[in-house]
Amino acid sequence: MRHFEAVRSHIGSQHELHHNDPYLISFDLELGQDRRQGIYLAELEDEAGRRYLRISTPIGPLAGTDPCRCLRFNWQQRTGFLAVADLDGSPFLHLCENRPYEFLDGSELERVIHELGTLGDQLELIIAAGGDAL
Repeated sequence: MRHFEAVRSHIGSQHELHHNDPYLISFDLELGQDRRQGIYLAELEDEAGRRYLRISTPIGPLAGTDPCRCLRFNWQQRTGFLAVADLDGSPFLHLCENRPYEFLDGSELERVIHELGTLGDQLELIIAAGGDAL
């Protein structure tokens, strides 16, 4: 996959898209046991013009979350990192991964989506329960 349209075509053939904007698509990843996790794919460009695919999933409101725990989580992760983005005008934690297109194919994209979706769902459950495992 060398560009966002190839990603859109692949994901659109696998999942029902909720957002389908020029450089943003989203869908629900089915996790079983009546659980779903929202997944967002967007294109980013760095200062040198190199393009990346950002895969992200919202996991919970930032309010009440210890930033030191978030940074420790980021340090320990091999795939994915926590970031903050607004969701409906409120700061929300997102689990994200940025991948350059040149190293991305359909199976790697599906693997990263499944890994982030599963971990994002687990983190969402922890945050919703007020747990401190994060």
